[in-house]
Amino acid sequence: MPSIAHTKLFQPFELGHLKLQHRSVLAPLTRYKASKHHVHGDLAVEYYSQRASTPGTLLIAEATAISYDSVGWRHAPGIWNDDQVAGWKRVTDAVHAKGSFIILQVFAMGRAAEPEALEEDGLGVIPVAPSAIPLSRYRDSPLHVLTQEEIAEYVNKYEHAAKNALAAGFDGIELHGANGYLIDEFLQDVSNQRTDKFGGSVENRARFPLQALDALVRVWGQERVGARFGPWSTFNEMRMVDPVPTFTYMIEEIKKRYPKFMYLHMIEPRIAGVVEEEGGPDDSNDFAYKIWAPRPYLRAGGFSTDPSKGIAAAEQEGVLVVFGRAFIANPDLPARVRKGIPFHPYNRDTFYLLETAEGYTDQPFAVENIH
Repeated sequence: MPSIAHTKLFQPFELGHLKLQHRSVLAPLTRYKASKHHVHGDLAVEYYSQRASTPGTLLIAEATAISYDSVGWRHAPGIWNDDQVAGWKRVTDAVHAKGSFIILQVFAMGRAAEPEALEEDGLGVIPVAPSAIPLSRYRDSPLHVLTQEEIAEYVNKYEHAAKNALAAGFDGIELHGANGYLIDEFLQDVSNQRTDKFGGSVENRARFPLQALDALVRVWGQERVGARFGPWSTFNEMRMVDPVPTFTYMIEEIKKRYPKFMYLHMIEPRIAGVVEEEGGPDDSNDFAYKIWAPRPYLRAGGFSTDPSKGIAAAEQEGVLVVFGRAFIANPDLPARVRKGIPFHPYNRDTFYLLETAEGYTDQPFAVENIH
């Protein structure tokens, strides 16, 4: 039986042009620490620098809005203007100074945008969606159904965000296609009931997501682009009756179009947002792994409470293990797992505190691993 340090989780891995020193990855985690203008500052610089403390670590930065009309959270970061690029450049410089790597996850919130947050921005924006199907919590608020011309504009917004991410010094870019935001809303029939070329068949529902992905690839090249999906999640009132055919098509299309695609990032069943939920006995991402292997495949969800599951998952060919909640509370997580040091417990009550260090940059390094 090999020691933990000699398992695949701690073997180097070449992810495109990145030479990782181990296979533990920081999940993209929304924390609401940007300014009211969606610009990151000192707190984010320190937070990401702390989690880059084990050299050769891959970090995936939190969901970042591609445009002023695609954000819908207070104090969430953006990547559409120069101030935001400058804020993120400080973060990427800090991560690179620790010898680690950082990828930006980009998204548009779609119908999940908070109407009150958009009102506070004062730009006259209302949430958008593929169809007139609001979230139940926002059923009394306006919702705008995107026209075909506006969908094309969103593709351009993804391309603009990709160019800004490049200027900000990131090592790659990830399309957020999960959790009931705009890309996911187009993919799944519970939120997309269009009758034009962007709705109906799986090919039509995947049209805009693939166009957005094409936009990222035009800027970055396929070797530096990844994508994240969550077929089984009920978060934001998602979850098709049978998501497998839709996501099979999407994954097969990416594989066919981009033979050197950087990675596929899949959220495990029984994970909805940041919480675990009951899943069906047949819910499984095995179909996705079978399509994608042996290419780089990121598994996210369910590893924070039991690191041994992550160690076991990394034994699969091409698999990297994505830690979320545990990485929030343990900035030195890779070193803790390697040395068998118990995790410091996370406190869910501090996950979404606005613009404060509490639960963000005040989490302890292990005594044996102080930096």
